[in-house]
This record gives sequence, C-alpha cells and structure tokens, in this order.
Amino acid sequence: MLGELADITPGPSGSLLDRLGDEPDGVAVVTPSDITDRNTVDPRNLRRLPHDEAARLDRFNLQQGDIVLVRQGSLGRFALIGPQPEAWLYNSSCARVRSVDRRVLPEFLALYLSSPSAQEEISRRALQGTVQSLNVRILQELPVVLPSLDRQHDAVAVIADVDELARIHRESANSLDVLKLALLADFLDEE
Repeated sequence: MLGELADITPGPSGSLLDRLGDEPDGVAVVTPSDITDRNTVDPRNLRRLPHDEAARLDRFNLQQGDIVLVRQGSLGRFALIGPQPEAWLYNSSCARVRSVDRRVLPEFLALYLSSPSAQEEISRRALQGTVQSLNVRILQELPVVLPSLDRQHDAVAVIADVDELARIHRESANSLDVLKLALLADFLDEE
C-alpha cells in the first residue's frame, strides 16, 4: 500500500493561500496547471506567495524526490520534483507523496503511478461528485507493486533512456516540420 511506503500530505487550505499572486518575489506554489504531461513542473508560470505568508506553511515544502499528485479535478496527474533552486509549496488541490521507506525509489514510485494499472486504480477509487477527488485514506490504500531495489533501478534507467530517445525524436520531428514549411514557402515564392 502506498501509505506504507510514503507519507501523504494534502495541500494547505485554500484560505492559507489567499495572497497567492504573480509577483516575481515570494515562494513558488505548484498547482495542477503547472504539472506537465511529462510528470514535471513547468516553473515558468508558478504563482508566488509572499515570504511572510509562506513561512507559516513550511510543513508543505517540497524537496527533491517528492511527488506532487493532483487530488481534485484532473486525477492521475503528478510531478516528480527534481532539484530546484528554492523551496516550493503546493496548493490545496494537490497532495505530497514523500517516500519514507528505503525499499522504494521515488523515481520508481513515480513510474509506477504513471502505469496504466495505477491510473485505472486511481480513477476507480476516486470520490465522485461535481469534481472527482481523492482523500488521504484513498491514496494510502492504493496498492503498489514493489520489485527489488535492483529491479527498480533497472526500470528507472531503462525508462529514462526511452524518454531521452523519445525527446530526441520529438525534436527531430519538430525540426523536420519547420524545414517542411520553409521548403514549401521557398517553392511557393518561386512562382
């Protein structure tokens, strides 16, 4: 169960984030819209909370290896937190999943949560309503398949290689699309 492997902490009440804004100074707060399809956080549009307000919320700080999981709305979306230059927080629509058991790698846990079977289980267990949601109890009871640490390391390494290859192919495809448009424009200009 996920609750045996990780500490799961829902985000702070929305009322504690009233002063969240677009000012360049302050502590960044991760929201569901900041989570990319590649299970990372896009830091370009992170909204910020003034430092004095954020100081009261230090129990919601994120650190490398944490997983920020959307628990209201777009269920199943999550981001694995990498190294970051500053402390970040997360909002009330999210929960932090922090590995507390040495038997599981945070990177493997993120891979597992992205698997079709885990995504199906999350959807199946979600509380229905106007907006689907997950509470801490549901997340704690989420089953997790846990191979040996060696297998986890292997899975993380292989998937990272596949992700890198996919990134290279996407960049190549994008470059070819640009070339195609440039060639078409060149051919059309000749007439």
